[in-house]
Formats: sequence, C-alpha cells, structure tokens
Amino acid sequence: MQNTTTLNPLEEVTTDEDAYVSVMSACAGLDGHKERVATAFVYCEGNFGAVDGKTANGLVRYSELYDILAVIDSEKVGMDAGAALGEEPKGIPICRNLASALANVGAVPDYFIFGVAPASGMLSISERGIVLEAMALGMNVVNGLHEFLNDDPEFAAMAAAKDVQILDVRRPRAKKDLRLFSDRIVDVTCPRIAVLGTDCAIGKRTTATILTRALNNCGVKTVLVGTGQTGLIQGARYGVALDAVPSQFCSGELEAAIVEAFEEETPDVIVIEGQGALSHPAFSTSSLIIRGSRPDGVVLQHAPKRTHRCDFAQMAMPTPAAEINLIQTFADTKVIGLTINHENMSDAEVSEAITFYENALGIPATDALSRAPRRLVDMVLAAFPALEENLMAGV
Repeated sequence: MQNTTTLNPLEEVTTDEDAYVSVMSACAGLDGHKERVATAFVYCEGNFGAVDGKTANGLVRYSELYDILAVIDSEKVGMDAGAALGEEPKGIPICRNLASALANVGAVPDYFIFGVAPASGMLSISERGIVLEAMALGMNVVNGLHEFLNDDPEFAAMAAAKDVQILDVRRPRAKKDLRLFSDRIVDVTCPRIAVLGTDCAIGKRTTATILTRALNNCGVKTVLVGTGQTGLIQGARYGVALDAVPSQFCSGELEAAIVEAFEEETPDVIVIEGQGALSHPAFSTSSLIIRGSRPDGVVLQHAPKRTHRCDFAQMAMPTPAAEINLIQTFADTKVIGLTINHENMSDAEVSEAITFYENALGIPATDALSRAPRRLVDMVLAAFPALEENLMAGV
C-alpha cells in the first residue's frame, strides 16, 4: 500500500451493519481523538465553485477529517481553491488531472474524494476510470454518491488487489436496524435550530457549520447534526445521509441522531443541517427533517440574485416571505433569522439585501460567509435569550 498513513476505517468489515458503523465512525472522526488528519485529493472536474461541486466546495472551506492537498478541475487550473470560491486563499492548488496533482504534491495522498454531487448520483464512464486510477495508485476512496462502489465487482476487485478501502458515505443502516420516529425528541431539552433554505445547493450546510462554530467559540456548546454526505465527510459526528434512507424511516433516523447527540454531548444548542427546500417539488427531505427534528427555531438561507431553482430553469425562486409562511404553517416552529447566499452579488448589494429583508420580514438577517460570525450568534441569542448565561466573559 502506497499511502502515507495506515488509516483504514473499513478494515475487517464483514457485515452490512459493520460497514454502516465503520463508515459512520470514519465520517464522524472515530472516537474524537485525532492523532493525524488524513491527506486527500478532491476530484471536481468542471464543477468546482459551481452548484454540483458543493462537496468539493465544502471540503475546501472546512474539513475536520481531511487535509486537502489539491483539487482536480481542468477548467480552473493554476488557481488557489479558496480564491476560486471568491474567498481567502487556502494554499490548495487546482490541478488539471490526477497526474498533475501528484506531481504538484510529490506524494500519494491517503484518500481520493469524489467531490462532485450530480443530480443522478451516479458515476459516468470517465469518472469510473479516474476513481479506479486513484485506487490503483494506492488511494482509499471517499464516495458520497448514491452508487455504492463496494457493491460494484470492478471496484471491489481493485480494492482487494491494492489493499485500499472505499467509504460509501451514503450507505444507510441495514433495513432491520433502521429506526422509526418515537417522539423521544421531546426529551431533547436544548434548543434545536434547523437551517433550511429556499432552494437546494444554496449554502445551508455552510451556514450551519459556521453557526455551530460561532456559538461554540462564544461558549455556547453546540453540536451539528448532518443530514447529507458532504457534512458527514467534513466530519459531523452525528447525522445520516437522509436522501439514501427509505422515507418511512427518515424522521426516525434523524430523531435518533439528535437524541444521541443530546445524550452524549449535553449541548446547549443542536443545529440541524437542512436539505432541499420545503417548497421545492423535487425534494421531500426538508419535510422529513422538520418532522424528525421538530425544531424550536429555523434559520432560512436565501440567494437574492437566484432567479430560478437549481436545474429547473422554468421554476421561479420563492420569496423568503412565502417560504417562511410555508414553514411556519407546516410545523409548530418559528423562523428566527435569514441568511444570505451572496452569489452574483457585490458587497454593497449584500448590505442592501440585509437591510431590506430585516425591514420586510422583521427578523435579523446576515451573510454567514461575508459578515462577522457574531451576527449569527446574536440572531440565536435574540430568539433564545436564556443562552446568554453561557457566553464566555468578554466575548
């Protein structure tokens, strides 16, 4: 094995349940003690910085589990990955292909992460080739697609031949072990805040991550519960890729993850990552997230310059007011703030939008990426003032 570490999270897996536990443990940072962060290349050909590159985009912004050495995207060769996202440089080069990434870094990384999230959830023929090439070089694979590569004879044979592992992050528990909703969520006594949105791929996970870190940094102990593959790959300790779970069990699986986070961490706040949009006809996950988490508050993510839904050019974006009305009609909860995705916006336009929505909606608004994280903290404190006693002195 040519890897620079012996980290093999799926070693000696023999059953479906073992595989599920091992994958989730790997994606949750094992027992929380990290002697070394594994190195990785992220593949995102033709999509870095775009909607379908959201997994790669998220990993460049933040990852607990992986040290990202390079991004592969021939359309942005030579750029710094952070700068390509319109943010601060990260020191992560974007390379043309796997060979150039290896030449740039000078070593074979531990992992090859498939960082594209296509609507189909499947590998193309060319993508199969690049993943197999990485495995042949001795890289473990992190796969967030609906297609489980461990079940593919060609990939299984390559993994065995090269002594590498495949993490199929979306693989759910064995059906016999899936949990139904039990209403144990009422035992979770800390505030539960869901970050929902007006569209898919609009920044819900990024906002949820920044909100979680901002609250923790201010002394409000907060745990993030992930609901998609990217959050789990980034290192969320609790959660499940809900879009791979049979719908009957989605609310129960999420409820169980939240209860587990509450019992094991005793947090002051639990933040739940949203998926899709409640108003979007192509997704049902948002409704199941609301049902399973029964959130005490919702932060709504919106992109003011986005005119139509992702992948649906004839489907106009809803207004935040309409989405808020739908959420608050659908569930016994309250939208406590609006966060803005600043795609195609100048800084001045972001400021104008914040002022406009605060006046129009009567709730706090901010941009999680371009404005101070303290604004997110203040948004939560305004809705849950009892949390103020947890703040660190002087923060």
